[in-house]
Amino acid sequence: MEDGCTVVLDIGKTNAKLTLWDRSGRCLARHVRENEAVEGPGYRALDAAGIEAWMAPILAGFARLGRVRAIVPVGHGAAAALIADGRLFAPPMDYEDPGGEGEREAYLRRRDAFEHTGSPALPVGLNLGLQLHRLEALTGPWPDDLAILPWPQYWAWRFCGVMASEVTSLGCHSDLWRPYEGRPSALADAAGWAGRLGPLRRAGEMLGLLAAEWTELGLPADCQVLCGLHDSNAALLAARGHAEIAAEDATVLSTGTWFVALRSGVHEPVVLDEARDCLVNVDASGRPALSARFMGGREAEAISRAWELGGKPASVEAALAVVAAGSLILPSFAPGVGPFPDQAGRWIDPPPDRRGRRAALELYLALVADAALGLIGSRGRLLVEGRFAEAEVFVRALAGLRPEQRVYVSNAHDDVPYGALRLIDPDLPPASPLTPVKPLPVALGDYARRWRAALRG
Repeated sequence: MEDGCTVVLDIGKTNAKLTLWDRSGRCLARHVRENEAVEGPGYRALDAAGIEAWMAPILAGFARLGRVRAIVPVGHGAAAALIADGRLFAPPMDYEDPGGEGEREAYLRRRDAFEHTGSPALPVGLNLGLQLHRLEALTGPWPDDLAILPWPQYWAWRFCGVMASEVTSLGCHSDLWRPYEGRPSALADAAGWAGRLGPLRRAGEMLGLLAAEWTELGLPADCQVLCGLHDSNAALLAARGHAEIAAEDATVLSTGTWFVALRSGVHEPVVLDEARDCLVNVDASGRPALSARFMGGREAEAISRAWELGGKPASVEAALAVVAAGSLILPSFAPGVGPFPDQAGRWIDPPPDRRGRRAALELYLALVADAALGLIGSRGRLLVEGRFAEAEVFVRALAGLRPEQRVYVSNAHDDVPYGALRLIDPDLPPASPLTPVKPLPVALGDYARRWRAALRG
């Protein structure tokens, strides 16, 4: 049996992942669950109960594989749980719940200006403050002991019973945090939400020991539960474990349901465009990180379903043919977010075959990613991580569109858990080196200019 193992619970928007790691950073076991929304009291909710029921027998199996010394929770942004009387007071709201326009208008009058929070006004429930505004109306009046826990810290609380909050989740377009001042927003103070947040703790801080209900599964009583952090910030922390990135001015493009670009090590002022899904995140050290994003994974799914593309990656040969023919996809197939929130997605001269359309999709993702990176002034090193790091046409097209940057890919599956593991061991070496990306063997300048001209037209 392995000794000194770590469990990473990574709850993304699309999938929940539970992994077991040894001290050297070797993955011993991995389980994945597709997330589905459930019905809450008048709103679409996250399936906290379903995730927990799935997780329990897996943890029992992990206990037979190794002695677990620590558990690190990681979660997506724009999610929080309400806790009262030692239990979940109401299911966490799914940020894709549409809500009502009247609620939004009332809320927008309450929030801080973008210049203070770096948090743009986003659609549906992507601003956590709007969720709290709605939840208070739907489930209030709240009891005096009600606490608000960001999504990773909810799971830390479930494991050890200790409440906390943490800056990477609070600083993720929540409207609740002022990243340059390191304190809650005026909205959070005025609404009384700041006083209900769990005590502020560091991402790598040990909150407590595992509660008895979990040790009954065979996990050791001295297993430590860490505070945890936001998933894209875990990827950023992983990137800093590579010598090519470290503390340099560098950008991590985390790819999944969301494509999130996080630029750190910035030493010059950058003016962000609130209307184009730019924001200021906060890294695990509490420092502001410039960010731009779009729903690349969701767009890829929508386009693939509409054109029955299947999941096979595009070939370079098909991409070259698409560029030569000038076939284009224009944004956006996830309206309201990204660099082109007001555009309606469409095709120009779609390729006649499935292979060509798949290549056009990956070229499209590269063009939108390039636009997002430009909005935060990305320069220096660029690391693409996540499931689209394996899409050869996408990453090679992005390298071709950004010749001034050195583009790398890393292990497409383990950057988030590796970042979580670095909270325990900052000197943990990466499991594999970064791989430089070679641009596609074709100049993309004319193709990109045609795409931008079509956007304006």
